[in-house]
Amino acid sequence: MYTAGMDSPFSRGKIGKSLAKKQTRPGPRVVEADDGTLTDRAYRELEEMIVTLQLLPGTVLSEQALSVRLKIGRTPIREALQRLARDGLVLIMPRRGIMVSEINLRLQLRLLEVRRELERLMAKLAAERATLDERREFAELAEAMIAAAAKADDIAFMRLDQRFNVLVATAARNEFARRSMGLMNALSRRFWYQHYQQVADLPLAAKLHAAVAEAVARKKATAAATASDRLIDYIEDFARKTLEA
Repeated sequence: MYTAGMDSPFSRGKIGKSLAKKQTRPGPRVVEADDGTLTDRAYRELEEMIVTLQLLPGTVLSEQALSVRLKIGRTPIREALQRLARDGLVLIMPRRGIMVSEINLRLQLRLLEVRRELERLMAKLAAERATLDERREFAELAEAMIAAAAKADDIAFMRLDQRFNVLVATAARNEFARRSMGLMNALSRRFWYQHYQQVADLPLAAKLHAAVAEAVARKKATAAATASDRLIDYIEDFARKTLEA
């Protein structure tokens, strides 16, 4: 069983502090300029609001209202919503508006069939191709996930999970796998967030994620692939248990 900080070649004394700095989000500010940075910020904030159910399935969204709420101009909001539509988190309905998509169990189970194969491949590739700095960050993420679970801090864990997904996709250095996973990660995290209080085991989920991260940090490709399969086994079991909850 994985233990945070266990014999890690990359363990450092101020991991929590350094990671917290990396995840500091900019405070709200009134902006009207249209650039990639603002679109990215709008996407990140809206994605988190949808994934953590601050915007519930079925909610009809208004570009104007979101612009006021996030203090970002309407053009970046519109572009962010288009990205969210590609991710399956919102539905753009001509002449009817934009709506947060519903959560579907059968869709999740079909999604997991694809995730298993892709995540195994990407974990293996990341272990083989990650740079030294990336491997250090994987080790930090492993420790931070365990710490978040110990505090029962679900929001912190969700943010770490998102960063973990991005880092795996980057370190694997396969743009086709990255694009495919990008269509699934947010849907999976939202499903988990909706049901985890009833049927999930946050410490176990953190340990399984951390095991993948630690294997990648140590350049153990086979171990990373095996750890990825164990993580998907848990996620699939979790999805099925929602039927019984």
